[in-house]
Amino acid sequence: MAQEALKPRLSPLAMTTFKYEDTYVKVTYCRPHIRDREVFGNIVPFGKVWRTGANEATEITITEDIQMDGHPVKAGTYTLFTIPGKEKWTIILNTELGQWGAFDYNPDKNILTFDVPVQKTDVVYEPFTINFANKGEVVTLQLIWNTTMVEIPITFD
Repeated sequence: MAQEALKPRLSPLAMTTFKYEDTYVKVTYCRPHIRDREVFGNIVPFGKVWRTGANEATEITITEDIQMDGHPVKAGTYTLFTIPGKEKWTIILNTELGQWGAFDYNPDKNILTFDVPVQKTDVVYEPFTINFANKGEVVTLQLIWNTTMVEIPITFD
């Protein structure tokens, strides 16, 4: 048993952060890898709620009120679910924390849903990657896997 606990996860835990003045945003997620599989439309089906990573559902912590894609979001910790599609993804912030996967996803706990367009990258991202990109007045939270990317614009109040 103890030896199994020491084995590294196939989809390791990761964290990305961004600080703007007094506001701190942290995303905690697990990083699945492509491993010669077709990702979107296969292991991550189109049109179904996804945990936005592997293992535990992805969580985002925000220390001050912000806006995501122009929508107000109060400081707090939320589960970040997504519904991937070929042309757009639905972004979901949900108040039910500590979930494994999206098996117990409850839409009644959603505080925000909105759509963002799908973009393509010039390079292949083998592990699923979440990071922040500072684009002047706006910061984007990027969700990237294989050659698929979606960006969530964040502005600080």
